[in-house]
Amino acid sequence: MTEITSTGMTRRALLGAFAATTVAAAPTFASAAGFLRGAGDIRRIKMYSGRTGERIDMIYWIEGEYIEDAVREVNYFMRDWRNDAAISIDTRTVDIMAASHNLLGVSEPYMLLSGYRSPQTNAMLRSRSRGVAKNSLHMRGQAADLRLASRSVNQMAKAAIACRGGGVGRYSGSNFVHMDCGQVRSWGG
Repeated sequence: MTEITSTGMTRRALLGAFAATTVAAAPTFASAAGFLRGAGDIRRIKMYSGRTGERIDMIYWIEGEYIEDAVREVNYFMRDWRNDAAISIDTRTVDIMAASHNLLGVSEPYMLLSGYRSPQTNAMLRSRSRGVAKNSLHMRGQAADLRLASRSVNQMAKAAIACRGGGVGRYSGSNFVHMDCGQVRSWGG
């Protein structure tokens, strides 16, 4: 049975037009926050560190508010494990990570390879590799290097790029993705 509206369009055509405008409007925001909206409007981050053996699985944002204690735990978890130095991690980076994780549809936690890096750690890593930036956003608490066993570097990078919240680097040879809240850009292969 076809239902015709007063405009002469079928109900299916009307719903299709509505869906098309919704999809067209959705990607216009420039932050990951839009991908995090949903049932209950909560944001959750799940990670573990192979270096420290620590795990984190927590809701850090509810109904428009960051949870201070949870953000402090994220800051400590993402510390420079080499010297135990911690700073405030930019919540925009955590939002990009959480949104990407949601888009990937996995329950597996991220493996955090690198969050905050002290200037000393960054200099040491830079002396060993051409791929470490002199003014890395890791030193500002605005970047993370992440891995998922169940997803490829390309799958992770595509999810992060879809968030349009910052930089995304593919490091296929080392099996990780860099996500940051800096300028929107992507690199690597």
